[in-house]
Amino acid sequence: MTTKIVLFNHKGGVSKTTTTYNLGWMLASLGKKVLLVDADPQCNLSSLILGEDFEKYYFEPTTQFQNIKDGVKVAFQGKPKPIEAVSCFSPAVNGNLFLLAGHADLSEYDASLSFAQNSNNAITALENLPGAFNELIGKTAARYNIDFVLIDLNPGLSAINQNLFISSDAFIIPTNPDPFSIMALNTLSVVLPRWVDWAERMRPLFADATYPLANAQPKFIGELIQRFNIRKGKAARPYRDNISEIKNIVREKFAPEIAKHHMLFPQAVYDEVGISDDFCVLELKDFQGLLPKSYEAGVPVFALTSAQIAETGSVLQGLETNRDRFHEDFKALAYKIIGLEKYAKGV
Repeated sequence: MTTKIVLFNHKGGVSKTTTTYNLGWMLASLGKKVLLVDADPQCNLSSLILGEDFEKYYFEPTTQFQNIKDGVKVAFQGKPKPIEAVSCFSPAVNGNLFLLAGHADLSEYDASLSFAQNSNNAITALENLPGAFNELIGKTAARYNIDFVLIDLNPGLSAINQNLFISSDAFIIPTNPDPFSIMALNTLSVVLPRWVDWAERMRPLFADATYPLANAQPKFIGELIQRFNIRKGKAARPYRDNISEIKNIVREKFAPEIAKHHMLFPQAVYDEVGISDDFCVLELKDFQGLLPKSYEAGVPVFALTSAQIAETGSVLQGLETNRDRFHEDFKALAYKIIGLEKYAKGV
């Protein structure tokens, strides 16, 4: 049984791609088979996984069409062929992790998908578009016996983002401790319930399509607060007020609003996996000097070896301490996700 989780915030610069990468890698390291879906035309997630082979991947005949855009092309171009699973890249050092690569031109499909989703199925030629991405992800996940699908969306309120969000089982909202993340949460408290309501209304209209809308009900796992500096073991003073305000707005406004639309797990479920009433699943300080080393080594920050850190003395010790802290942070987050697995599917 596959659980699909979207990481989404329409505010950019919240490190959602890096979080998707690190969380997916940790889940895979704990024995889960994980499919990372790059639905952002910037393709940063694909670049992280593919590393030096990134450009080659899109030009080699054996891999150039193995991506999210070409995977749904037959539906969007009206070709009489079924959507098939994509062949996914898997890093040699983590055989449980798979990439459904992104594509720089994915947004070309946004206008036609938006038209299809707003046509109320009045145009037969468009009826298969709203279910196409879900079909591709489902078939690809089945091919690799995937436990968790993590979907990295671009920062925007596009039709593709809406489509992938309403096809998910659960979602995480990455944030930064700044006023813009607070503004974004206010917007999402309106937009996300609107998307879910649309799916509930439209699902019957697309029930007879070759690719029907997913029968999913996205549930809020929680917010992740990241990219802040630490002083004396806690967030530096400039960030503290914003961290508190994010937690308060989620607890007092965002969560009550989405609860009206059945987008929360029962409270007992949050209690069971250790998610508090402010829904903060993780406070994650800035990666700082570990991040470029992670990119160079082709592994997450928490998987860097001392040799890959390539420093000496106190600098090495400090980075090793940070690496180990990030390992514990992402492991704790991964176990929360694993604990929610059966509830995300309504078991």
